[in-house]
Amino acid sequence: MLSPIDLTVRQESSLLGRTNPVVKLAVALVWLVGLALIRDPVRPLVLALAAIVAGLVLGRIPRAKLIAGLAPLVAAAGSIALANLVFAAANTDPFAHEIARVGPLRLTAEAIVGASAIGARVVAIVATGVVFAQTTDPTRLVDALVQHARVPERFAYGALAAYRAVPQLGQDLGTLRQARRIRGVAGTWHPKLLVGLLVRAIRHADQLALAMDARAFGVGPRTTYRPVGRHWRDVIVAFGGAAIIVALVVG
Repeated sequence: MLSPIDLTVRQESSLLGRTNPVVKLAVALVWLVGLALIRDPVRPLVLALAAIVAGLVLGRIPRAKLIAGLAPLVAAAGSIALANLVFAAANTDPFAHEIARVGPLRLTAEAIVGASAIGARVVAIVATGVVFAQTTDPTRLVDALVQHARVPERFAYGALAAYRAVPQLGQDLGTLRQARRIRGVAGTWHPKLLVGLLVRAIRHADQLALAMDARAFGVGPRTTYRPVGRHWRDVIVAFGGAAIIVALVVG
């Protein structure tokens, strides 16, 4: 069942946990742009290692929790690299240096370097995203986006409410399956479940829209219940993140 990421007290009280989410998001975007300028497979892995170390040391993410978040995404990155290796155009280039041949499949050194670089960049993106997600409270992120990035309140808090409603879909699916069992319908899965799930999702969305309208979201100025301020730690994280990506791009 899907569920939002819940941060531990140690994660929330860590340096990264207390850093302004807008600053962390800006650093992640700068790293993403920097990765587009890196072509070799080594420097993206160094960036991924830097993100993981920052998550463990500065974010106090439990090791098991970080591994659980990284494992499926790193596996996906490996599959992307494998697909780029197998279907690379360099494999059909007669002037490329051949490394191995498996039946009709020809593997070249140029294809291996290109696929490794793509896989390494995906791993760096995955590591950065996982560390950001596991050190950032979603509600605090939305508050910071509204207060500092001037994101419209109606859109920001609507997205947060939709994110918080994701576990409800899993509960609704379980309820629909139990209802089918009570009626004596064989099997636990049927395409009709999707129709019922869609109906319940529309009802939840309608109730959410009415609740937000009743609270006058998007109408006039609003007071701030959870102010997200600026602190010296934001400057340290911003300059540290910028220094890392500049060093890797220039180096």
